[in-house]
Amino acid sequence: MNPRAQALAASLEKGAAALADFARTITDAEWETPLLRDGRKIGVVVHHVADIYPLEIELSQKLASGGALTELSWDDVHAVNAAHAKRNALATKEEALALLRTNAAAAAAALRALSDDSLDLVAPNSLYGHALLTCQFFVEDHPVRHSWHHLARIRAALKR
Repeated sequence: MNPRAQALAASLEKGAAALADFARTITDAEWETPLLRDGRKIGVVVHHVADIYPLEIELSQKLASGGALTELSWDDVHAVNAAHAKRNALATKEEALALLRTNAAAAAAALRALSDDSLDLVAPNSLYGHALLTCQFFVEDHPVRHSWHHLARIRAALKR
């Protein structure tokens, strides 16, 4: 097993577990609380993190196989997030946590399959002005960081 890929997968798992552990403490009223500057309800955001792992892994695997991200924009990301929020406005805590558990495990397994060579591949990335970035940068900034990022925003919104 590749130690770098193992470390990335372990960080993703820790982030997903931290988000799940915190989400379990959220009351029903808090689950419905909109996030500051975001507007999505906390429950929708927890579900979003779980739901987006497969896409983040698909994009990571594209980069790991020598592909580039040339057509994806932040407007696309915002549109995907808005569509998800509409479709999942009534997602329950149980549904979100089950999806988080399943998709985080699958994402971690996919990360563990990456080699050092694939993590080191450099390609244009349209989310970052077509900068030439490594696959590892994308993995760290998207599937690995995602749960940590939203957990911090949820904690801030709930002031705990």
